[in-house]
Amino acid sequence: HPIRVQTMTTTDTMDTIATVEQCIRCIEAGAELVRITAPSKKEAEHLQVIKDELHKRGYTTPLVADIHFTPNAAEIAARIVEKVRVNPGNYVDKKKFEQIEYTDAEYAEEIERIRERFTPLVRICKEHGTAMRIGTNHGSLSDRIMSRYGDTAIGMVESAMEFLRIARSEEYHNIILSMKSSNPLVMVQAYRLLIQHMMDEFSECYPLHLGVTEAGDGEDGRIKSAIGIGTLLQDGIGDTIRVSLTEDPEFEIPVCMDLVKELPTTAGSTEDAKSEELVKLPYTVFEYQKRKTNEVKNIGHKHVPVVIADFMQHGEILPADLETIGYSYNAATDKWNISDAAADIIYTGKKSISFNLPGTLSILCDHTNWLSNRQNDKYFPLFQGNEFLIAEKKSPVANFIALDAGSDNSALLGEIKDDPTIVLCVYASAKNSMQVARNFISGLMMDGLHAPVIIAIESKHPTVDEQLIHFSTNAGALFLDGMGDGIWLMNDPSVMLDR
Repeated sequence: HPIRVQTMTTTDTMDTIATVEQCIRCIEAGAELVRITAPSKKEAEHLQVIKDELHKRGYTTPLVADIHFTPNAAEIAARIVEKVRVNPGNYVDKKKFEQIEYTDAEYAEEIERIRERFTPLVRICKEHGTAMRIGTNHGSLSDRIMSRYGDTAIGMVESAMEFLRIARSEEYHNIILSMKSSNPLVMVQAYRLLIQHMMDEFSECYPLHLGVTEAGDGEDGRIKSAIGIGTLLQDGIGDTIRVSLTEDPEFEIPVCMDLVKELPTTAGSTEDAKSEELVKLPYTVFEYQKRKTNEVKNIGHKHVPVVIADFMQHGEILPADLETIGYSYNAATDKWNISDAAADIIYTGKKSISFNLPGTLSILCDHTNWLSNRQNDKYFPLFQGNEFLIAEKKSPVANFIALDAGSDNSALLGEIKDDPTIVLCVYASAKNSMQVARNFISGLMMDGLHAPVIIAIESKHPTVDEQLIHFSTNAGALFLDGMGDGIWLMNDPSVMLDR
């Protein structure tokens, strides 16, 4: 089945017309499921009125009841809508922010208490053909789970697994699971752990719903969601998605669709560039650990990732152009003001700069251009792959090498392995570019090559939103696994991002 996109209403559930009309706007925008909150029995019963009105108007899109704290409401909703979502963190357990030490016997008794309260809902869903999402939220783990597992991804997984085991014991399998967090790193790690635990315990996986909670609005919300959701989708993980923006819900749907468009359209079509299969990963996918790298200038080792701003497509570069990357010049004081998000390096290609740059900003340029400017310590050369091997003059401080991760780079890598001045600018021209780049960097780790890596990504997408999704998905996946020492985004200059 294709990946399904969904959203959630923001209206008062008891306001029938407002909720129905918002549902319709979402459906017409492309939503394939619509979730409606049902915090009490009253709202749960009212779902029938909403469903009837939607059907009366010709809309039969499946509805999902969102349940917290009230099992009675879930049992009512399960007889009305197509799916109910329960949060294992508060379906039975109440959050009192208490640290409780349980013996194994006491913990088992608590599980039995959950079984008694949760089993009736399972049986109702089974009887009525209603689907269920067991949806863990990082921010609402129960005191019991927190006491045993802490505020961790494994705690999120075990919270859901307790409910899943009960459902399986009733031979109910119409289930989807989710591991949501406002932190994309925690979210990605939790889903990966969940899959491992399901395979270890059941030898099968249930479908997964993906989402980053409280992602925000505008560019930030889209970027944050794409990093989390897109990373998992790129690895074939995820069956339904929702982008949680603080905007009207119908505006979430185009972002979901842009995320899905990033994926191959047919099964098995991701393998555009063949790469040697790794027998064992040189890193763990369940916790963050930055790749060990050399320190080259302010790049790699313990430095935060640097940002390269691409000015190759510009005409003459003027001081005002630097305002777009975080630098503003004050003529009265003859000083540069630098923002917290300012770029660290600008790439100028064959162009030189005719004015004095801010002290923290360096210039990356083509090797031939660097030869003319190498007396200026702000300039550093960019070599195209094997061009580095035949160059007579190189920087004693930092030499950047652009290479395609999907090409045979073995001769070059063998020559530069012990060179402490190398910075690799890694891109991938293959359709499955993230996987190819990740495989290449994994190879560096296995071979003990510690040159810092700049993640270089190009976008030919025609809109700003599509570019945000493309960049966030492909770069975010690599940074979440600790593989990036810098980022370099290249896009069509006619479609400019704000920053």
